[in-house]
Amino acid sequence: MKPYELMYIVNPEQDEEIIAALIEKVNGAIEELGGKVEGVFQTEPWGRRRLAYPINYQEEGYYVLTHFEVESKPLDDLERTLKLMEDVWRYMVTRRIQE
Repeated sequence: MKPYELMYIVNPEQDEEIIAALIEKVNGAIEELGGKVEGVFQTEPWGRRRLAYPINYQEEGYYVLTHFEVESKPLDDLERTLKLMEDVWRYMVTRRIQE
């Protein structure tokens, strides 16, 4: 399995409970694809941050960073799942370099 990072921006108008449920849903989608969310700092909610440009007329977004491991083939399915989530505005999956 290869290590990856997933950074995504969530609608900041949602309650903390809804954002926590969304984070669990994303982590569950990773585990469904045979991956595992790794380490103690598996998911790091960065909180509200100013966006570089407005998205849906919003100036701020709620940033979340997730570290996980998965085979490279299921990444397409993960991206498809993220596209279908309405509250996930933007996302980026990058491969981490192992130390």
